[in-house]
Amino acid sequence: MSVPVASVEPTTVRPPVSEGLGEGVSESASEALRPHAEHAFAAELAALAAQDDRPRPARWRLSPWAVATYLLGGTLPDGTVITPKYVGPRRIVEVAVTTLATDRALLLLGVPGTAKTWVSEHLAAAVSGDSTLLVQGTAGTPEEAIRYGWNYAQLLAHGPSRDALVPSPVMRAMAEGMTARVEELTRIPADVQDSLITILSEKVLPIPELGQEVQAVRGFNVIATANDRDRGVNELSSALRRRFNTVVLPLPESADAEVDIVSRRVDQIGRSLDLPAVPEGIDEIRRVVTVFRELRDGVTADGRTKLKSPSGTLSTAEAISVVTGGLALAAHFGDGVLRASDVAAGILGAVVRDPAADRVIWQEYLEAVVRERDGWKDFYRACREVSA
Repeated sequence: MSVPVASVEPTTVRPPVSEGLGEGVSESASEALRPHAEHAFAAELAALAAQDDRPRPARWRLSPWAVATYLLGGTLPDGTVITPKYVGPRRIVEVAVTTLATDRALLLLGVPGTAKTWVSEHLAAAVSGDSTLLVQGTAGTPEEAIRYGWNYAQLLAHGPSRDALVPSPVMRAMAEGMTARVEELTRIPADVQDSLITILSEKVLPIPELGQEVQAVRGFNVIATANDRDRGVNELSSALRRRFNTVVLPLPESADAEVDIVSRRVDQIGRSLDLPAVPEGIDEIRRVVTVFRELRDGVTADGRTKLKSPSGTLSTAEAISVVTGGLALAAHFGDGVLRASDVAAGILGAVVRDPAADRVIWQEYLEAVVRERDGWKDFYRACREVSA
């Protein structure tokens, strides 16, 4: 028996982005350590919605143009400034947004730290006004996390019924025409991954225990992320891969772009933690980014010296973490200004993952590159001190 989508009752009723946000953000959301994107940037989403006169796909809060503007930043006709959420090639964002407007699911692929999760969250927030319909992929993710589970007390007392069924985030997204997110898809066991095939191809989720099914309504789609370095862990089947349009998120093209990304994110995080302003530490941010890029690329910025790369990824996300930790040290145990001594320990922890091999690589880099670099004496001394 097929159940029309109207009979599938949503678990929760979500207000539009412009309602309950902005000036009316709930106290719990405003006090959250890390608010969801639709809460943190509610004012920008509301401003875009108010001035967005372009066609919108069914159940989208914004047009594809406005979604891209939300991610890439810009200035609206009324002077409202939309801050960039993603710093990278515009075409990548346009392809990702366009994919969500079709019946193809979106797979964001890239090495660790290329903002896959960040982009996924902001895409869901801009498209559906809700980024919380999330399945976190792990080696232990069960099929119920993608399909549905059961309230066993209800199941034992009354048998299989709609009341006993516990919908997954994907099922709820199908019923409500929302965007579901699946993080770290390749970490999920292959047989569980394949439970997405029928959902993505037929846009239906059978419930054989009840002789029913949930049909996806217009507006439903899935954004998945996967780590380039996880290839071979749980490789996607060809059948499942065909259901996705894959968009590869690259590492920042230049040091300036990466410094900009790190500065913006650290500033956002710092404001929520009452840490010092980023501009006062921009020189240290540039040094952190330079160290990460040189060790990651295996060559110095001037191309003159070949380097050995450590086992860690040294991603942009890790650079953000190092700088944020340094700002906290500067705020609580220093004069509030980010200095080399504040970031040295964080860099050591990011670089030396394998105590034997990575420590040798780090020491060689310090002596052959950092020690000889003009204006880096304080950085060299700070790194030597924590490395001793």
